[in-house]
Amino acid sequence: MALATSSVITLHINGERYSLPVDHRTTLLDALRERLDLTGTKKGCDQGQCGACTVLVDGRRTVACLQLAVAAEGREITTVEGLADGDRLHPVQQAFLDLDGYQCGYCTPGQICSAIGVLAEHAAGWPSAASADVRPAAGPPPLTADEIRERMSGNLCRCGAYTSIVEAVARAAESGPASRTAVVPGPKEPAA
Repeated sequence: MALATSSVITLHINGERYSLPVDHRTTLLDALRERLDLTGTKKGCDQGQCGACTVLVDGRRTVACLQLAVAAEGREITTVEGLADGDRLHPVQQAFLDLDGYQCGYCTPGQICSAIGVLAEHAAGWPSAASADVRPAAGPPPLTADEIRERMSGNLCRCGAYTSIVEAVARAAESGPASRTAVVPGPKEPAA
């Protein structure tokens, strides 16, 4: 008996539901770009190393080129297209615009989604490799330039806009909780 190699899945993207048939090997990135015409998410290296395809899945940063679409079924997916509130840009988007946190713009959608994830992780008290004190009781470390660089290190920019990107993330952090729309879930409760 041959196993099925495709399924009809339902994806929850930017507050909308999409049902589509997919081959089980289809990545979330290809489903977004090729099947749903959500082309804001970019295909860079297609190997999970550049971060251009970063989206938020259940509020956490995910490189969409390594995530299978079938594994994202039923989860909340946010792409760069889903960040603005009408004509009002998300605080991270506005900071990138105000501080020239982009040059060619190719990596920008992934940088912005990653920055939103970074700010939520930081607010939740998650340490990074740059954090001086990683004890949970220490709370969130200061969001220094080194801390931002370390947390954003999975996103590459060929144009070298890193200085402006770090400034944009810092500015967005100053704008308060609105910049932290990503949800970083805590540990799962054990099943009873």
